[in-house]
Amino acid sequence: MTTRGVLYIHSAPRALCPHIEWAVASVLGSRVSLDWIKQPASPGTWRAELSWQGQAGTASKLASSLRGWRLLRFEVTSEPCPTAEGERYSCTPDLGIYHAVTGMHGDIMIPEDRLRAAAARAARGESDLHAEITKLLGKPWDDELEPFRYAGEGAPVRWLHQVV
Repeated sequence: MTTRGVLYIHSAPRALCPHIEWAVASVLGSRVSLDWIKQPASPGTWRAELSWQGQAGTASKLASSLRGWRLLRFEVTSEPCPTAEGERYSCTPDLGIYHAVTGMHGDIMIPEDRLRAAAARAARGESDLHAEITKLLGKPWDDELEPFRYAGEGAPVRWLHQVV
């Protein structure tokens, strides 16, 4: 079953850009040429977006192929399909990689075992429950990536026509 998604390269050093294209092409099985634009949030870095279509699990493969580069900030999303939930991967140099399962409206769905583990850590006094839930929702990654999500002037505009 196929799904579709978006790869957002939020910031990458120029020297890394061709390697990113090669890594993405090896996952998608076709040549990839991204439209790189300067990233104003981090001078000297570049950003790009790619809409993709592939088998369920492609988002995971894309995230795995990119996660080893320390200076790279990216996100990969995939839409739910009849055989798989949606997914979101976020990666920053400081925080590493975050993964969430998403529902058909884009909501993060936290598995009950992860909620139970967070509640247990809080009950033992190892951490604060609010901090645990915030991390489960990916807020630290959102906070770090937010300035990079807006490319500024010259960025391609994606118009969304379906209202949920």
